[in-house]
Amino acid sequence: MSATLAALPEGAPVIVMIHGFRFSPTVPGQSPHTHILSLEPVQDCWKAISWPRHLGFGRDDSSQGLCIAFGWEARGTIWAAYAEAARAGAALAALMTRIDALRPGTRVEVLAHSLGARVTLQALAHLDRPILGRAVLMAAAEFRRPTEAALATPAGRAAEFVNVTSRENDLFDFLIERLVPLFPDRALGQGTGRGSANWIDIQLDQTETLDALVPLGHRIPAPDLRICHWSLYLRPGVFGLYRALLRDHLPLATLRERLPQRPSRRWSRLFAPPRLGSILPSGREA
Repeated sequence: MSATLAALPEGAPVIVMIHGFRFSPTVPGQSPHTHILSLEPVQDCWKAISWPRHLGFGRDDSSQGLCIAFGWEARGTIWAAYAEAARAGAALAALMTRIDALRPGTRVEVLAHSLGARVTLQALAHLDRPILGRAVLMAAAEFRRPTEAALATPAGRAAEFVNVTSRENDLFDFLIERLVPLFPDRALGQGTGRGSANWIDIQLDQTETLDALVPLGHRIPAPDLRICHWSLYLRPGVFGLYRALLRDHLPLATLRERLPQRPSRRWSRLFAPPRLGSILPSGREA
């Protein structure tokens, strides 16, 4: 890794990708390195799209920056995986610290899904300097209390966070709220209401949000599903936004000025009436 970092042009991004629940680098057929974290996924799965390729990375071209696939043991029960995510956070912090030692001053960016968001946030307590630059958290499987503790650390105060949510994920948020925390707590998928300059919630199934992104060059269609945990990396157009956030450093202040201030109510998507335009003449929903 030292030779790769040394070859990077000034300002080239270093992005770490972190998967969520049910992956394991050591279990055949379950490895994220042949799935979403691969340049060429080999698994026959509708969710197997290449994150690094959609982020703009290819092979053997240091000018594109460095993209690191961070695998961790996320199988077993949700309780076991949630606990393991904290240990993986310490390993992520060690990786970031090594990157900083090899190329001082490098700010590491993160793209994380589901429990990968917990891995990211747990790493902050193990960093003694501001190495994390910006993290994009998709359908984060974490809660407000541990998040507030993570953001209160020196590394947490120095980094920026984009919490990407969708009411498609409401069922998953509801289940982890009932199953995981020792005390009642809200999932990050319900937003945080934080007014700080280094955190923003973006609800990507909200019509007002999607309309506000169009003038910024990001035309993302409304979702088709009422329930989906993977829409935030599968929907067309979302990686254009993530590239702008992680590679081009789209200012959070620009988003904050344009985006709606309040999220939609929980279950508002699940129980919404069918769109008139989606009803076929026979009366069957499209």
